Amino acid sequence: MADLPKNAKVVVIGGGVVGCSVLYHLAKKGWSDCVLLEKNELTAGSTWHAAGNVPTFSTSWGIMNMQRYSTELYARLGDEVDYPMNYHQTGSIRLAHSKERMQEFERAKGMGKHQGMDLEILSPDEIKERYPFIETHDIVGALYDPNDGDIDPAQVTQALAKGARDMGATIVRFCPATGVTQDGDGWIVHTEKGDIACDFVVNAAGYYAQTVGEWFKPYGGRTVPMMVMSHQYVLTDEIPEIEAYSKETGRKLPLLRDVDVSYYFRQEKHGFNIGPYEPNCRAHWVEPSDPMPEDFSFQLWSDDLARIEDIVADSMERVPVAATAGISRIINGPIPYAPDGLPLLGPMPGVKNAFEACVFTFGIAQGGGAGKVLAEWIVDGAPEWDMWAVDPRRYTDYTDHDYCVAKGMEVYGNEYAMHFPWHEWPAGRDKKLSPNHGKVLELGGVMGAYNGWERANWFAQPGDDASEESTHTWNRKGPWEQRIREECEAVRDACGLLDLPGFSRFRVEGTGADDWLRGFVTGGLPKVGRMNLVYVTNAKGRIVTEFSCIRLAENDFVLITAATAQWHDGELIRNSVPEGVSVTETTTERSALLVAGPKSREVLAGISDADLEAGWLSHQHCMVAGRPAFLIRVSFTGELGWEVHADNAEMPAIYGAILDAGAKPFGMYALNSLRIEKGYRAWKGDLSTDYSMLEAGLERFVKFDKDQDFTGKAALLAEKQQGRKKAFAPLIIDAGEADAPYMSTIWNGDEIVGETTSGAWGYRVNASVALAMLRTDVAAAGTELEVEIYGERRKAVVQPDQPLWDPENARLTA
Repeated sequence: MADLPKNAKVVVIGGGVVGCSVLYHLAKKGWSDCVLLEKNELTAGSTWHAAGNVPTFSTSWGIMNMQRYSTELYARLGDEVDYPMNYHQTGSIRLAHSKERMQEFERAKGMGKHQGMDLEILSPDEIKERYPFIETHDIVGALYDPNDGDIDPAQVTQALAKGARDMGATIVRFCPATGVTQDGDGWIVHTEKGDIACDFVVNAAGYYAQTVGEWFKPYGGRTVPMMVMSHQYVLTDEIPEIEAYSKETGRKLPLLRDVDVSYYFRQEKHGFNIGPYEPNCRAHWVEPSDPMPEDFSFQLWSDDLARIEDIVADSMERVPVAATAGISRIINGPIPYAPDGLPLLGPMPGVKNAFEACVFTFGIAQGGGAGKVLAEWIVDGAPEWDMWAVDPRRYTDYTDHDYCVAKGMEVYGNEYAMHFPWHEWPAGRDKKLSPNHGKVLELGGVMGAYNGWERANWFAQPGDDASEESTHTWNRKGPWEQRIREECEAVRDACGLLDLPGFSRFRVEGTGADDWLRGFVTGGLPKVGRMNLVYVTNAKGRIVTEFSCIRLAENDFVLITAATAQWHDGELIRNSVPEGVSVTETTTERSALLVAGPKSREVLAGISDADLEAGWLSHQHCMVAGRPAFLIRVSFTGELGWEVHADNAEMPAIYGAILDAGAKPFGMYALNSLRIEKGYRAWKGDLSTDYSMLEAGLERFVKFDKDQDFTGKAALLAEKQQGRKKAFAPLIIDAGEADAPYMSTIWNGDEIVGETTSGAWGYRVNASVALAMLRTDVAAAGTELEVEIYGERRKAVVQPDQPLWDPENARLTA
C-alpha cells in the first residue's frame, strides 16, 4: 500500500473507474505528481456492481464524443498498460417499435458518421441475421453499433490504475478523505492518515459526491445536485443453445436493447444479463428514515423482483430461449443520478481550483472519455470538445433536494425516452417564476424551463391540444405551429411582447473597470450611453461566451448574458476582475420584457416618457406605465424593438400596460425562429468552444490592434494568417416535415462537410433555415449541399453570411 505523500499537484477523491481515469489521463499529460484517495478498495462504489456496458449512442454531441473515446481507449488499454482485460466489442442492436424511434436512430447515425463511427440501420430481417434467437414481428427496424459491447468494470479500473502508477502517480487505498481546507489558491486535503497539500482537488466520489461536496461550501460551493437510484439487473442460468451458438461462431451475441420497453439484454457467459429501467422505480437515501450509511462499499440491497418482473417477462418474449433458464442472481445496487441523468464533469461552481467528476449514471461507458476531458480542463484550462452538456455550472440555485429526487426518478423511469424538440418534462417545475407568471398562464402560455425559470414557449388558444402526448414528434407540425406563425407575424407586422425572466446581469464598476474589460473581451467597448456585443475566448481563440455590454459611465458597465450562463459567466467575470473593481449581480431582482415590431414605438409612446427616437444600441432610464424602467434599443427578433428592464415589483404593471396598449404575447419558439432568420447566434449552440471567433464569422468583434492583450489573441492572429478551417453560413433547406436539429450532418456528395448548429422554420422568409458550420471550400453562397434530417438528406443552399430577413437592418434601425 502506498504511503501518503505530503504534497501533490492534484488530489482525486474516489477510486472508481472515473477517478482512476482522471488520474491516468493526468499522468498521460505529464502530471504524474498526483494522488488518488480511496476510502476502501478501488471499485468499492457503483463501479464494482456495474453491468459494464459500453455504448457510444447519444444524441448529445459532447456525450457521444466522450463515449466514443472510451471505446477507442478500452480497445487498446490492456496492451498499453500490460494488464489483461475482458472487453467484448460485440456490437449492439437497438430495437425500434415506431417511425419516431427510427428517426431518432437516424439522427444518432448521422452524428456518429460525423465522428467517424460506422453506425448502421437494420431491417427486421437483418436483425434476425445478426441475432437468430430474437422475435421481430412487431419491430420496425434497429440501429447497429459495431463498437458497442461490454467490459469488466473492475478490470478496466485496475488497468487505468496500473497505467497511472506506472507513469508515477500515487494511489492510496483504505484512506478516507475527511475534509478540505483552502490554502491560498490551493488546498489541504485531510485524511485519517494525515494531510496532503495540493494545487487542485477533484470530487470523484460517486454516490458520496454530495457528502464530499459539503466540505467545499465554506469556500463558495453548493450542495451537489444529485440523488441515488436503485438499479437492478437479472442474471440467468446458462443456456445450452447460447453456449452452442458461441462455440459455433466464436463470438457472443450482440448486446440487445429494447428501448421502447426499456431494458438492455446482454449475453453473460452462456446466459443473459437483463437490465430494466422500470417506471415504478425506487430512490434510496432520500428520506431521513433511510439515511446514507457511512460506508456502503461492496454492498447491495436485497432484490425487489416485483418492480421489474413485467419488463423481464417482456424481454423473455423477445428472446424466448431466455425463458428456458432459471434466474441465478439479481443485482440491486446504487447508481447516482443528476437531474438530467448526465454527469457533473468540470469546474466546481463557485470554488477555485476544484473540479467535479461525479454523479455518473453510465460511468463505465463514459469513464474513459471523462478522464480525458477533466485532465484537459485541469492542465490546459479547457477540454478539446465543448462539454457544456456535463458542465456542473449548468445547474444553479434551484436544484434543491426535492427537485433532484423528482428529476432523478423521472430520468430513470424514462431512461431510453426520446427527447423531442417540442416536449417539456413535467417533474421539478415552477422553481423560478417571473413576476408576470400568473398573467402569462392566463394568456395561454405553454411553459418551458430555462435554468429553472419558467418562460412561455408558445401561447395556446382555446381548443388547442397542449398535452404532453401532442409533443411526441420530431416534426414541425403540431398544435403549436399555427400559434408560432401568428406570433412571428405579430412581431413582423405589429407589436409582440415576450416576458423574459432570468437574464443573467452583472454590474461591473470601479476604477480600472474600463481597462480590465478591454483586456477581458476580444473587441471594443461602447461609448457611455451605448451598448454592443462583446465576446470572451479561450487560449485557442474559441468562443467562451457572449455579453451584451451596456456602458452607464466611464467605469460603470452592465454585462447581460443568457439565463443558462448565470454561474458559468458569473464565475468567469468574478475570477477575472482586478482589485478595486466590484461585481454586483441582479439576475433575480430584476426581470425583462422584449417589445418588438413596427408598431412597438407606437405602443410604448402612449405609456412611457422615454425618448423613443433614440438610436439603435442606445439605452436610457425612463418611466413605463408610471413605473421606473430601463430601456435598451436592441432586438433579438430583428425588428424595431426594445428590451424593458425593471425591478420585479414594477413588472406586472408594465407588462399589463403594454398588453393593454395592443401588444400580442409571443413565446420562446417564435423568438428562436425570428433570431435564426437574422443569423443571430445562440449560446452553447452556435456559440461554443467548438468554434473560433473567425470560424463563427465574428471577426468584426475582434480588435487585434487595441493596446490590451486578450486571451486567445495569439491563436486568432495565427488562424487569420493560416486561414480558418470552417466558416459560418445560413442555409435554406428543402426540409420536408422537420427542420434541422442541432448537429445535423451536412453532406457534399459522399463527403461530410459540416454540421448545423441550430435550425427552425422562418415564418418571415417562408423557408426552413439552419445556421451551419461548413468546410471553407463549400461555404460560398449558392453552393448546393445536403442536410441529413432524421435520416433524410434534404437539399440545402448556402446563403451569404448576413441576415436572411432584412439584410440591411432597415427595420431594426427604423
